[in-house]
Amino acid sequence: MAKKHILAFDLGTGGNKAVLYDTEGVLLGSAFSPYETYYPQSGWAEQRPLDWWESLITTTRELLKLTGTPKDGIGCLCISGHGIGVVPVAKDGKLLREKTLLWSDSRAVPQTKEYFRKVDYDRWYSITGAALRAENYAIFKIMWHRDHEPDLYKETYKFIGTKDFLNMKMTGRIVSDFSDASFSGVNDLMKWEYSEELLKETGISIEKLPELIPSTSVVGELLQNPADEMGLAGGIPVICGGYDGSCTALGAGNCKENRVYNYVGSSSWISVASDKPLIDQRIKPYCYYHVIPGMFNSTVSIYAAGSSYQWVRNVLCREEIFAAGITGTDPYEIMNEEAAQAPVGSNNVFFNPSLMGGATIYPSPNLRGAFAGIGLGNTKADLMRAVMEGVAYDLRLVLDCFRDLQVKVDEVRLVGGGSRSGLWRQIFADIYRTKIILTNVGQEAAALGAATIGAIGAGIWKDFSMVDSIAKTVHVSKPIPENETAYEKRLPLFRFLAEKLAEFGEKVSVLD
Repeated sequence: MAKKHILAFDLGTGGNKAVLYDTEGVLLGSAFSPYETYYPQSGWAEQRPLDWWESLITTTRELLKLTGTPKDGIGCLCISGHGIGVVPVAKDGKLLREKTLLWSDSRAVPQTKEYFRKVDYDRWYSITGAALRAENYAIFKIMWHRDHEPDLYKETYKFIGTKDFLNMKMTGRIVSDFSDASFSGVNDLMKWEYSEELLKETGISIEKLPELIPSTSVVGELLQNPADEMGLAGGIPVICGGYDGSCTALGAGNCKENRVYNYVGSSSWISVASDKPLIDQRIKPYCYYHVIPGMFNSTVSIYAAGSSYQWVRNVLCREEIFAAGITGTDPYEIMNEEAAQAPVGSNNVFFNPSLMGGATIYPSPNLRGAFAGIGLGNTKADLMRAVMEGVAYDLRLVLDCFRDLQVKVDEVRLVGGGSRSGLWRQIFADIYRTKIILTNVGQEAAALGAATIGAIGAGIWKDFSMVDSIAKTVHVSKPIPENETAYEKRLPLFRFLAEKLAEFGEKVSVLD
């Protein structure tokens, strides 16, 4: 009997990627399908769940064709889904809202203010580990539905996550996993269940929340109708999967105690895997369940990492974009070459990357980015390198938070689009003062995480150590002593700038 492949999906904010692995962990192929995000008002962000479903169908069919895989050649299905989904469904699985609130939607600010008049914030954090902006968490979005769409709220059987909606479409069963529940805003992190204490003050019934099962659990078998749509055989085991942050952590190699990884994409975060959440009232990492049973991820983020570099490309680098179009290269490659011409420290130009507000270190939404120290003698190369250094400085502050919590940082595994830049990897190594590990996983970390969960859930792979045999080190960037020294002199100035910009942002926020 032929061995069957592992089909996994990385359902991201910008689109869905399907990947196919064989039973030895070899990546056979991938397919991508984008979908739209809608912004009906300032601070609102929505997507169509049926777009996710269409993308699942499209990418599955494309991937089977690309790899020559027969429809009965799949051994399991598993999804990594973007988090904090609040998809309202009826008991029969009917979708009750065409467009549903995205993780970044912030319309529930009034509901959070109402809630924290009754509940102490530090108490809430100590129970949930929740340290992102409170209005982003699912429970407050559900409260918004209750307050503004009472008929929908009444009709809703369960509010479920992104991957949970697709699992329901495939199997007919409505459940979620613990990693997604970490972002409900009402989970008791140490008890692995919803907190009745926290739910009480929301006015939301626990019956509106889905049953929780481990990420590696079988949700059910692929039903025949969705199987026909996807071009697959019916009866394939559908494994629950997890929140994309936890899946990315697994695919990046954070499958053992105290491993550290750094994702650098549009946003960026540093995350530590451990057997207990690193809850700390001063630093406030956001803590959540890993997809590995009994383990946790503790994370600190910045919101505008790669997007800061993208902003520089769009605003300052029209010549580079034009040249890339002629030569057929990536504009970022040309930008990186130019940035490398600037010296360490960017001729004393500093950049704060808070273009989308502050995150965990400086959580004010009014904090905004800035260049500082610019003179007539500075060049575009100085500005471009300053952006790369500014992102690294900001993340160094994050890394220092974990060091303060006694996390031993011997190396950092780098994943995401930013990991492709050799210059940026060296800047990270120099500013972090630690080795930067690049693996062959690249941008496939979430998909590999989902594939691993699926393979273990279906009994194809024995345990999570399989990740280490797949994610091979392809490059190590080591700190250069003289660069370390130069950056250490500048780090206090970066921190000073961030503090003053936070004050400045508060004053600007009251202007008309």
